[in-house]
Amino acid sequence: MLLALPDLLTEDELALARRMLAQAPWADGRIGAGSQAVQAKNNEQLPKDCEAARSIGAMVLRALDRSPQFLSACLPRKVFPPRINRYSGETNAYGKHVDGSIRFGENGQRVRTDISCTVFLSDPGDYDGGELVVYEAGDERRFKPPAGDAVLYPGTHVHEVLPVTRGTRMAAFFWVESLVRTDEQRRLLHEFDLALTSVRQISGESPATVALMGTYHNLLRMWADT
Repeated sequence: MLLALPDLLTEDELALARRMLAQAPWADGRIGAGSQAVQAKNNEQLPKDCEAARSIGAMVLRALDRSPQFLSACLPRKVFPPRINRYSGETNAYGKHVDGSIRFGENGQRVRTDISCTVFLSDPGDYDGGELVVYEAGDERRFKPPAGDAVLYPGTHVHEVLPVTRGTRMAAFFWVESLVRTDEQRRLLHEFDLALTSVRQISGESPATVALMGTYHNLLRMWADT
């Protein structure tokens, strides 16, 4: 499931993030990359322990907690701590690749990368190129949304960031281990949740909506891995 989350970050949060990034200690993005990724990756990244990375990462996590759409679509079990990257100048692209299946976070915590997420921190007018391209079933989807928007896509999909030919593109990125392993099951549950929310707004807590809510949770109970 490919899904855009508009306005995940507020204007105040974006302004604070940009002030911190203006003084941030950028490093080679290939440090710590896997054998496939290091061949395709050509960007910069903040050290995970620097103040800007930790502060912006915490900001993104708070934004996820207040996003009903994120919670409905991802059904998160674990979220890998967000990282921050930059594309500009000679370090301006990330070629086609598939994200590694398992990421090792702090204290050795393992996170299965069911869902990948990019949160855009730069306005699209600030740079040329730099589209996130996700390949699915012989097709491709290109994303270059406003700053503050996020894009969710399955970790199983080939994707890339096209070369930035002018300006600077900055983003936060992370992975989600879902309670529900398969993308198809997550998509069905998300569509069910959206439809049920609409019905409840129209009909209230009728016997039918109560029954549908029970069906949703019984499906989640059957498919969830806790």
